[in-house]
Amino acid sequence: MKFAVLVAILAEELEEKGIDVARNAGAEGLTIIHARGLGARHKKTFFGLTYEGSQTMLICVLERKLSLSVMKALTIELKLAKHSKGVVFTVPLDHIAGIDTRQLESFVERIKDEI
Repeated sequence: MKFAVLVAILAEELEEKGIDVARNAGAEGLTIIHARGLGARHKKTFFGLTYEGSQTMLICVLERKLSLSVMKALTIELKLAKHSKGVVFTVPLDHIAGIDTRQLESFVERIKDEI
C-alpha cells in the first residue's frame, strides 16, 4: 500500500469547513497547526502595525489514491481555484512507521469497496 502526506494551508476562516470537507472525503485523522505566512506582496500597515493573516495547516497521512480525492474535495468545496485563500498539495511517502492499525484496516476496506 502506498501513502502520501496531504498538506492544506488555508486561511484561518476556512479551518472548520476544511476539516469537515477533509473528514467527509475520507481523511480520518488530521494534524492542525496554526501558522502565519508571508506572501509575495507586502502586507498592509495601519498606524505602523503590519497585518498578517492567520493560517491553518491541515496535515494527514492517507493512502495515495484517497489523498487525491481529499485534495480534489478541498479544492472544490473551499473554492481554492477562485480565491487566494489556500493551497493543497500531496507528497509521496516512501517509508512510514507508527500509523494506527485501525487506519490501515480502514484503507484496506476502502480499497476493497472500490474493487
